[in-house]
Amino acid sequence: QVQLVESGGGLVQAGGSLRLTCAASRRTVSTYVMGWFRQVRGKEREFVAAISQSGISTAYVDFVKGRFTISKDNAKNTVYLQMNSLKPEDTAVYFCAANGKLYVSSRADEYDYWGQGTQVTVSS
Repeated sequence: QVQLVESGGGLVQAGGSLRLTCAASRRTVSTYVMGWFRQVRGKEREFVAAISQSGISTAYVDFVKGRFTISKDNAKNTVYLQMNSLKPEDTAVYFCAANGKLYVSSRADEYDYWGQGTQVTVSS
């Protein structure tokens, strides 16, 4: 069973930065596509970023391009989401997810395992 645990969320002022961490069990990070999603209460979960097993391929939703960076450390079995220039509209619960497909996907229904989420709140 794959387990994912997010951390690093919190309260930050607009323009600030946070780094989210997703600690995975076993060798998940090197064998799964890893993604970050976010969800605001009452809205659907939306894709933020994803990274391939090799780390060579990444994908981002348009509204975070240039501000967020996904990366990973296979040796530590950890995935990161560096978030800079945060905006109040980035406020959400952020989830880490693992996908057993062979391609980077932005579809939540293609991810097999999910963490419990970490709250990010950006004040104006």
